[in-house]
Amino acid sequence: KGGVGKTNISVNLALAYARLGKKVIVMDADLGLANVNVIMGIIPRFNLFHVIRKQKTMKEIILETEYGIQIVAGASGFSKIANLSDDERQNFIEELSELSNADIIIIDTSAGVSYNVLAFIAAADDAIIVTTPEPTAITDAYGIIKIIATEIDNLNMGLKLVVNRAKSVGEAKGVADRLTSIAGQFLNLKVDYLGFVYDDPAVPQAVLKQKPFSVCDPRCKAAQC
Repeated sequence: KGGVGKTNISVNLALAYARLGKKVIVMDADLGLANVNVIMGIIPRFNLFHVIRKQKTMKEIILETEYGIQIVAGASGFSKIANLSDDERQNFIEELSELSNADIIIIDTSAGVSYNVLAFIAAADDAIIVTTPEPTAITDAYGIIKIIATEIDNLNMGLKLVVNRAKSVGEAKGVADRLTSIAGQFLNLKVDYLGFVYDDPAVPQAVLKQKPFSVCDPRCKAAQC
């Protein structure tokens, strides 16, 4: 669902991996309304729009950041590339092989269940579903899990769940238990609960400063999570 914190989790998870010595690339796969660069305070010259238009290669648009990770910026304000044709999407996913020197590639998809989102999920080793305790977010999280189960052939990825903006350990666990048991019961799918991130005022403060929260306030509750 929009607004559950996918981009914040993607960027800060990347930074946590980088601190463990991994080479990490975050790719902003929101092909219409990109914002990874925004929460890092970066204005990219080139982005995925140029790759899809075949004006640049994936390698040419990778950006180094001051945080020890690389990013591939998404395109903002282009409805055409938010709705790629099958051929365009396939060519684009083949371009991802140019990122293969990274240890970890985190793909921050857009909200919703477009073909683009499903294609990125199908290309991944693991899909991390982010929800919050809000009923609308929980419903949408179950919705995308169900669509992954029914639309992606030969499902052999790990499906994981993160509960963001939780008020307590118990609240997060309650949401996770509900979702994982429904997925098991009705879809015969195993969804692993990765953990939760506290609802923390340090996060919106960091967004306003256009810096990742784990950099702004490494000791805040969300960063510890």
